[in-house]
Amino acid sequence: MRTTCPCPPSTDRRRTKTSSDPRGRLLAEYAKLAPHYDARWERYIERSHRETLARLSISPRDRVLDVGCGTGALLERLAGACPGAPLAGLEPVPEMLAAARRRLPASVAVEAGWAEHLPFGTGRFDVVVSSSAFHYVHDPEAALSEMRRVLRPHGRLVITDWCDDYLACRLCSIYLRLFRKAHFRAYTQRDCDALLRSAGFVDVLVERYKIDWLWGLFTATAKSPEA
Repeated sequence: MRTTCPCPPSTDRRRTKTSSDPRGRLLAEYAKLAPHYDARWERYIERSHRETLARLSISPRDRVLDVGCGTGALLERLAGACPGAPLAGLEPVPEMLAAARRRLPASVAVEAGWAEHLPFGTGRFDVVVSSSAFHYVHDPEAALSEMRRVLRPHGRLVITDWCDDYLACRLCSIYLRLFRKAHFRAYTQRDCDALLRSAGFVDVLVERYKIDWLWGLFTATAKSPEA
């Protein structure tokens, strides 16, 4: 079986080592990856989204925000699974955002922005989801605080990401932290649980699992507290 490791390929090691602008590196790396991102990571995207959707139940009235929506693949599946649900996405990379806008219906609102500063009103969403983006967030406490803010009381949060409990993910994370200043860190199951509880979320459950013989993920589910 071919192992999928969704690490951005090396393009400019010298610049990556010396860069002091992680957001700039993220924008530059994914601007180059955007045209072939879906094809390159097709198997990984399908498996991670399948696991996310298995833990995410939405109704046609649920207002859903996808943080770090990339090319809009998860939003496309959500729109197909629950037509009419008011969906929105947030993505900082203009080229990825453009791809999302091309693939999604006009009814899905996708905006530019960062997880640490969500450009949405307080209590606007019933569900916030994020898939394979959290390891790029350089201030996870601020991002979780923002996710909690935009959720209605007892709104639901679902985060899927690499799990640092698995050796392949841990080695990939170490490599990226050394040579990719855009990457921040991957988290263990225990790390994620602690972050969510510290941010004030309740009913926290973090599940870890493999998606092939080597690569592993976690999916965390939680709720915002009652007002």
